[in-house]
Amino acid sequence: MAMQPASVEIGDENPQGETRIRRSFISPDKLVTEPIPGIHVLPDLLVQSAKDFPTANAVGWRELIQLHKETKTVTKVIGGKEVKEDKIWEFYEMSDYKYWTYSQLLEEVSKISNGLAELGLTKDQRFNIYSATKPSWQVMAHACSRRSITFATAYDSLGVAGLEHSVNEPEVVGIFTNANLLGTLAAIVDKTPTLKYVIYDEQADERVLKKIQDTRSDIRIITYDELRQLGETKAHEIVRPEPSDIACIMYTSGSTGAPKGVLLSHLNLISSVAGVRTLLQDFMSEDESVIAYLPLAHILEFIVELTSLSMGVKIGYGSVKTLTEASMRNCSGDIKTFRPSVMVGVPAVWELIRKGILAKVKAGGKVKQSIFNAALAVKRNPILSRIGGGLMDTVVFNQVREQTGGNLRYAISGGAALSKETQEFLSKALVSVLQGYGLTESCGMCAILSPNYMQYECVGVPVPSTEIKLVDAPETGYLSTNVPNPQGEVWIRGPSVSKGYFKREDITKESMTDDGWFKTGDIAQWNQDGTLSIIDRKKNLVKLAGGEYIALEKLESIYKSCSLVGNLCVHADATANRPMAIVFVHEKNLGLAYEELKLGESGKSISEMCLNEEVEKLVLKELLATGKKAGFKPLELLQSVVLTDEEWTPENGLVTAAQKLNRKKILDHYAEAVKKVYP
Repeated sequence: MAMQPASVEIGDENPQGETRIRRSFISPDKLVTEPIPGIHVLPDLLVQSAKDFPTANAVGWRELIQLHKETKTVTKVIGGKEVKEDKIWEFYEMSDYKYWTYSQLLEEVSKISNGLAELGLTKDQRFNIYSATKPSWQVMAHACSRRSITFATAYDSLGVAGLEHSVNEPEVVGIFTNANLLGTLAAIVDKTPTLKYVIYDEQADERVLKKIQDTRSDIRIITYDELRQLGETKAHEIVRPEPSDIACIMYTSGSTGAPKGVLLSHLNLISSVAGVRTLLQDFMSEDESVIAYLPLAHILEFIVELTSLSMGVKIGYGSVKTLTEASMRNCSGDIKTFRPSVMVGVPAVWELIRKGILAKVKAGGKVKQSIFNAALAVKRNPILSRIGGGLMDTVVFNQVREQTGGNLRYAISGGAALSKETQEFLSKALVSVLQGYGLTESCGMCAILSPNYMQYECVGVPVPSTEIKLVDAPETGYLSTNVPNPQGEVWIRGPSVSKGYFKREDITKESMTDDGWFKTGDIAQWNQDGTLSIIDRKKNLVKLAGGEYIALEKLESIYKSCSLVGNLCVHADATANRPMAIVFVHEKNLGLAYEELKLGESGKSISEMCLNEEVEKLVLKELLATGKKAGFKPLELLQSVVLTDEEWTPENGLVTAAQKLNRKKILDHYAEAVKKVYP
């Protein structure tokens, strides 16, 4: 029996320059806005869940028993010489999981909300959450919503400049943070005139607290526990927001400059939850357990958690450092301890898990490796899998699955494209990996690969709160008239789509149409079964495997200043963690360095030098030094290089008449060389 198409066409039959609008087969007539009838704003969601699942575990966390420190000697190469230095490694000994039930979670939110009211925070003020992913992050978000206070987000990895922007642009009156982040906050409080309240959890360094107080004596600093105690003194009525009110200003990671604040209303958030829940409700129930470790300042994690809370699902909080056994002492990592049935991750996480599995298999010896590969071959063959797949699971793959607690039913990948190889490997050896697609502006997922449409290189089905069309991008050749698969730039619209950017009317006008369409800049195609596949990026902004963007032209402008470089093209794709570069070398400078450092036999031509591994290492080292000096983030540092002595000219088409890089021609020209070193 043929599968029902994943999406259906609506609207005009022959629109010019674009495909017809498509919606999920679940919601062809009307986009969904309510996860449960009567739920319209964030405060409603938790109140309803506490009624429906009062004694069910809602959120769990582990407490640190002891931090073990070990000193190890490492060797580094500095200035061409080996240098030994001692490095302190930290290992964590954690408790088992402790839980709040749904009724206890609501009580905690109520107390913290009352505490904010007692501090004097009022409707329409703004508050910043600058914290790691943990229960208190969600508590603060819901507490703000109960007072109609807009909360702005800040990644806990932000440096001084990013945090200052995230505090000052929304003119926040208060901030919630963790004790270990107070040092960064202390560096900016003299430049944050609207900030009046600092709330923090965990044990703080008194010197840092004193620095904040000495710099800004007018700021009131209290602990999270003290805020709760304040909230226990007096109950306050909920200041109920309207669905159109802004619940959250979610700041992007700011990889191309200052972070942009995306305006997310209560309607956006609740509609997004409704869309995800409606699409997945036949595959997930309140008996699920979800491991939470991605940044809550990222829309993917926030919406996954909100959806889980709406369904009565148990959430177990962890961290990247404590997720696996690698950094643990006397206890298991978060995954094995919590035993999740659902895990959400970015491609970098899934790549890490895949490589970890393969490393363990290899370490087991050739016999185990042969058995594993044979079992994988059986699972990859549709006919053999039906006959012997169950046996392979019992004999081979259940041991692999124990590494994630042995209870995993679904894995969801978002934030960037996941390679087919990794998705297929994990889907056979571990659990079905479902890809999703979304942006901050779409309030999380606007398409998800639901299990009944399982396939690779596909982001699946439009969520029932969003409609999608593809608009011609003629300059790239992606057209709605392409056959058999219509292609174009993804435009999205619906109750879950943001109305724009905070204080950035210019960008809002650029990216939003008057009739509500958001232009994503991503290129996609409609597949024959009505599913969507993302195939390209319209601009030279590339999303890496970790889900963050890098700006190719920005990197090139810095790397070109390296003395060994004549010209350079940075390349990256969504299956890699870092970029690489194709380098047209500076013949004179490279020749001098070659002879000076004695990298090979004297008298070699520049062409021969470009094939020398030691020369390649030198160029990469110098480029990395250039990037680090410019303050590049780790994900902006090059992974590998391809060297060439062939000049790039308008005549050979590798650059334009204006000396701009012709990326496609460069990549086509050096495709074989790139394939050998990347990703």
